[in-house]
Amino acid sequence: MPTEYWRSPETLDRLNRLERPGFAAEFLRRNASYRRDFARTQRHLARPTVDAEAARAALARRWGLRFRA
Repeated sequence: MPTEYWRSPETLDRLNRLERPGFAAEFLRRNASYRRDFARTQRHLARPTVDAEAARAALARRWGLRFRA
């Protein structure tokens, strides 16, 4: 979502109705540092020798995330 829409009345209304997990996801989705880290992790996961579980766990630790099983 382009940043100019982040403060639109429609977007604010939708954000105000989110529960904590949804709001946290929106925060991360808009966080440039998280997006860079996520993209870097995805590139890392594309390598055949990478332990995917360890790479995802490291991303989760850095950002305080919990992934569903």
